Amino acid sequence: MTLEKKRKEIDEIDEKILNLLNERAKIAKAISGEKRKEGGKVYAPERERALLEKLFEKNKGPLSNKALESIYRNIISECRALEAPLKIAYLGPKTTFTHMAAIKNFGSSCSFIPKNSIKEVFSEIEKEEADYGVVPIENSTEGTVSHTLDVFMESELNIVAEVMLDIKHNLLSKHPLEEIKKVYSQPSALAQCRNWLSSNLPGVELIESSSTAKAAELASLYHSSAAIASELAAKEHGLNIVAKNIQDSPYNVTRFLVIGRVKPKRAEKNKTSIMFSVKHEPGTLFKALQSFSDNKINMTKIESRPAKKKIWEVVFFIDFEGYIEDSNIRKALGKMKKNCLFVKILGSYPMEVSVSE
Repeated sequence: MTLEKKRKEIDEIDEKILNLLNERAKIAKAISGEKRKEGGKVYAPERERALLEKLFEKNKGPLSNKALESIYRNIISECRALEAPLKIAYLGPKTTFTHMAAIKNFGSSCSFIPKNSIKEVFSEIEKEEADYGVVPIENSTEGTVSHTLDVFMESELNIVAEVMLDIKHNLLSKHPLEEIKKVYSQPSALAQCRNWLSSNLPGVELIESSSTAKAAELASLYHSSAAIASELAAKEHGLNIVAKNIQDSPYNVTRFLVIGRVKPKRAEKNKTSIMFSVKHEPGTLFKALQSFSDNKINMTKIESRPAKKKIWEVVFFIDFEGYIEDSNIRKALGKMKKNCLFVKILGSYPMEVSVSE
């Protein structure tokens, strides 16, 4: 086949794709309208997760599942925006990894609202100024974001989805490596690149900033300086990528939570998050958690935080597999409540599974 014939074939395929996309958009708009009439939610994370997993199963390549997910997230986002773009609050500023996680989950056709703190993200949704929010909860190398847990203690919002984002740190600057004297970044980003920095920039001054986005802004302003930040931040602030993927661990993943006022329906694979407190007595934690083993529930995370209202009292946060209405989970929680001061359900939501390259 000649080059001209191949190009003609691509043109014909593109025309078919265009017609099908518009047909999909018309149907999606009609469904969205019906949902609004019935008071239903336009964003359904369980439905989107099921759609993506079905596509992954049918995908024969050469497009990777990650590429397919990126394409379809934006198709879904564009279709939702035909009615009205969702308003998404996130821990800002623009170009942070939380911003990237929000785009990954909701697609680009949303109204993204950067906030200065995790508490402000929660507040924006509680005041109904935003539909959903995105906040970090844990990093595979640096551990839990404790402030997010603290805010959950006082909030009635629900976790509606989770987002796993591969964190790829880059050294950004207007100067070559040998001219860099200062490196700005958020504390956890500096920690995640500690070995690379000591090997490649020994003796360079490391300066903490409020975010990776702020670090990129500072690097664009000051001579002989650099930032550890995302490729998105490089574009935003006119910086060059001096070195790519400088994180010490190749498995550097941050988990984010999508929070909102609604509760998701059951997905094929689910995760549930709760918080609880027990009396400060020997054996009380064991008794509270024993019901999970008895009911064959797989716990994936446990974290403790000091209670804010009473000295020495501790609040525990746990994640486990399953949906809140599963019979074994209802039994486990029912028994658990008998051994706890309180048990609060934070959310039961679609579990994000790893997507192949």
